[in-house]
Amino acid sequence: MKQKTGKKGFHMPHVFIILLAIMLFIVVLSYIIPSGMYERFEDAAGITVIDPDTFSYVENENPITFMDYFEAIYTGFVNGATIMGTLFISSGMIYLLEVSGAFGAGISAILKKTKGKEFSVVCIFYTVFVIFGVLGYGEAAYPFYPLAVTIGFALGYDRMVGAGLAIVGSTVGFTSGLMNTFTTGVAQQIVGLPLFSGIGFRAAGLAVFYVIGLAGLYAYCRKIKKNPGLSLMKDEYINQKAENQAADGEKMTVRKALGLLVFLGIIVAQGYGCIRLGWSFPQIAAIYVIMGILLAVIFQFGPSEACQLFCKGAVRVFAAAFAVGLAQSVVVLMNQACIMDTIVHGMAQLLENKSAILALLIIFLFVTLFNFLVVSGSGKAVIVMPILQPLGKILNINQQVLVLTYQYGDGITNSFWPGSAAIQLSMCGVDYGSWLKFCWKIYLGFIVSAFVLVMIAYGIGYGPF
Repeated sequence: MKQKTGKKGFHMPHVFIILLAIMLFIVVLSYIIPSGMYERFEDAAGITVIDPDTFSYVENENPITFMDYFEAIYTGFVNGATIMGTLFISSGMIYLLEVSGAFGAGISAILKKTKGKEFSVVCIFYTVFVIFGVLGYGEAAYPFYPLAVTIGFALGYDRMVGAGLAIVGSTVGFTSGLMNTFTTGVAQQIVGLPLFSGIGFRAAGLAVFYVIGLAGLYAYCRKIKKNPGLSLMKDEYINQKAENQAADGEKMTVRKALGLLVFLGIIVAQGYGCIRLGWSFPQIAAIYVIMGILLAVIFQFGPSEACQLFCKGAVRVFAAAFAVGLAQSVVVLMNQACIMDTIVHGMAQLLENKSAILALLIIFLFVTLFNFLVVSGSGKAVIVMPILQPLGKILNINQQVLVLTYQYGDGITNSFWPGSAAIQLSMCGVDYGSWLKFCWKIYLGFIVSAFVLVMIAYGIGYGPF
């Protein structure tokens, strides 16, 4: 009997393995890059920033040991508890609405009115996620990612389309920085600019990124509609198409319509609370608990039944929540290694005596690469912007241009580098290797256009106001 002999192709490792490898990479760096530190102080706005003139190499009194590597996982989970808890709570409560059939009925109603124009629905939901990004939702938008995948399936596309409209849309909005408190807001405060000043040029950048992202989605949607075999999730997609053809659409009822209205109200409340009231994860989690109670009453779920359904919904985001913990573990090791300030200091020295255009290119590339190690946009701003501010004055670069360069360098790769993309992809059930095949051209377009926009901003004297 002949045995099958075939070459096994390379498969991207699981996101947990990738994050553990990044943690190991930090450990290795800690023994290569010398520890260094800037002194920190609290500015007039109450933000803790570094003093760019106080860098010194230090002896790391707490080097990373064998056990520290593994203990960092636990500490990362503790540090990421607020995000993880919000993911579990919101996903569990949203599952009550899914089980009720309200989402299915709503999608069926949309499909009846857009028959033959499925991509128009993709555009609508892509725009919704762009708005989420503009408002700086970040992790707060994660619970909606599985819903985007469901919408992609219902429209006759594969899982990647749903993941793409959610992740690319959020990236476009977040990168634009129109009303992003976590990156643009913090960076502008540090360098002394009025909050969200220069919004007109950033709106033009948003339009550019919006078109690039939508064009990438359109090209993929058109390709797999013509030939399902070209889908990056081919086997699942072919099975899903067969199921869609056999399934009947959900019927809309008064209860389902009321449930959807409650859900819409929660989204509006979340947006208003985050922008106007300074809400964070505790408040977001609280309103989803309220939503769950209202849904249980509307759909007449018994208390025990509602709890069981909640648990099923929460379990779906276990992988994503675990990835949040591991991503925080990377930060734990970075802080223990005391090498972040050393890296930033090295970049500052590299920029000395460089032309303005070359300096902007180095800054853009540095922030883009630094995003691989430090995911937090506000965290990077606190470390990087106090260094860039005096350098900008020396090189005659407007502070607004520096903030724009930082914003673009931080935002684009938030869903490309594995440390941050892993969490988002887990929410969508997409592996990292397939995601890279889908998005690399789109993100290359983002990066090239971003630097062109930075050059235009510098050329027109995109001023401090």
